[in-house]
Amino acid sequence: MTETARLWHASPVMRELAPGLLAAAPSLRCPFFHHTVVLLIDHGDDGSFGFVLNKEAPLDFRGVAEELGLAVENDRVFDVPVLRGGPVSPETGWIVFDPDGAPKVPEDVLRVSGGLALTASVDMLHAMASGEVPERALLTLGYSGWSPGQLEDEMREGSWIPIDLDPALIFELPLADRWRVALESLGIDPGRVTSRIVPQA
Repeated sequence: MTETARLWHASPVMRELAPGLLAAAPSLRCPFFHHTVVLLIDHGDDGSFGFVLNKEAPLDFRGVAEELGLAVENDRVFDVPVLRGGPVSPETGWIVFDPDGAPKVPEDVLRVSGGLALTASVDMLHAMASGEVPERALLTLGYSGWSPGQLEDEMREGSWIPIDLDPALIFELPLADRWRVALESLGIDPGRVTSRIVPQA
């Protein structure tokens, strides 16, 4: 059993995983998920669903606006980071934001936790382009999904390490620091346990 697998089995967090964070174990070799942090939105009998928080998308908000034909009236929206949320349905977009700092909250919003909400509302994208930008927000293209039981199997193999939800990591930390900081929050030094095996492209 790997060190990360032992951490998983010994940890009291083998309970409700969502909402929460998952840090990829240093040994995880999957090209897309190598050294990633995932915001897990839903986890249950039907499978799991979430977004990678530290992979930059190939286009920024300006590019998204151009593709969707959004008329941008306030350049502040260009500060909203655009991430690759996962390999599934990369043509879809999701807004993750703090509803407490949002000038407008859509009716169809999913409130993930006290300071975290999610929506795929095109109306909110238009509102953001017009200047109604939440104080803390990000846009993800695509999502990460697991079939029933798949995530549990991967965790037993030691591929993922569960971490408590942390809005600061989601919205404030530089992308390059998120995986390291997530592991360090559990007392894990990535530099001491990183696998020497390089993921295949």
